[in-house]
Amino acid sequence: MDENDISYQIRGAIFTVYNALGPGLLESAYEIVLAHVLIKNGLEVKRQVQLPIFFDDEELDAGYRLDLLVNDRVIVEIKSVEILGPVHHKQVLTYLKLSGLKLGILVNFNASDISQSIHRKVNGLL
Repeated sequence: MDENDISYQIRGAIFTVYNALGPGLLESAYEIVLAHVLIKNGLEVKRQVQLPIFFDDEELDAGYRLDLLVNDRVIVEIKSVEILGPVHHKQVLTYLKLSGLKLGILVNFNASDISQSIHRKVNGLL
């Protein structure tokens, strides 16, 4: 399964979670429920994955954590905020750069229209 196939399944799971829970919960609630749905759908999901920085040939823990890592190929960054800012989009792009992965999904569950709150971020994906 490539990144696009995984992304399609993630998007479907996001709609499932949003339709069941609606907006207004904490990010942690969406994270655990989304992980549950993805696992139930047969995907491998890791939560709160440490993302180190490599500098001067050393691995440094700067406290960065990926909300979800799906099939070791796609990052899912979950927000529950009034408005996504440029910093949220940059965060996912930076996570892709640091991890060497090609695809990230940024989702804001605190939205009246979830279809407008799912953003694909790519790092060299064709």
